[in-house]
Amino acid sequence: MPRVYISLGSNQGNPEENIKQALQIIDRAPETNIIRVSSLYLTEPVGYEDQPWFHNCVAEIETRLTPHGLLRMLQETENYLGRVRTVKWGPRTIDLDILLYEHLQIDDELLIIPHPRMKERSFVMIPLGEIAGDAVFPDGKQVGEALKELNDGKKYSCIPRKLW
Repeated sequence: MPRVYISLGSNQGNPEENIKQALQIIDRAPETNIIRVSSLYLTEPVGYEDQPWFHNCVAEIETRLTPHGLLRMLQETENYLGRVRTVKWGPRTIDLDILLYEHLQIDDELLIIPHPRMKERSFVMIPLGEIAGDAVFPDGKQVGEALKELNDGKKYSCIPRKLW
């Protein structure tokens, strides 16, 4: 089954519980299986900054779903958990993004893989590096290499506990 990396983030309600619920939904789906999950990180918001800090992590999963099928499942999970899209990069109960899907490159009106801004964001790259530092982007660069080059100036801290 294909290996996929997904970022999870939340800064509304009970962020840690929102992420745990999303992980449970993903793992209980018959087409997906969680392999491992990074530590939880508390991170400064990007873009729209007048909001609470985010709780973020990255999960490695196996899936029988196509990239677009997985996207639909993740959007259904966001909707189920109360995600409302009002402000770009604004507050949210849950945000689920496909970062990498094997070595595929997709760029269409619905989906871009690898995630287009992931290499610029510590809230994605640090937890991804924790669980998959040797994973390789389609351009041949390892996650660990890209992480060393990252300097987005954002603050973060690791919350010393695992969610999975």
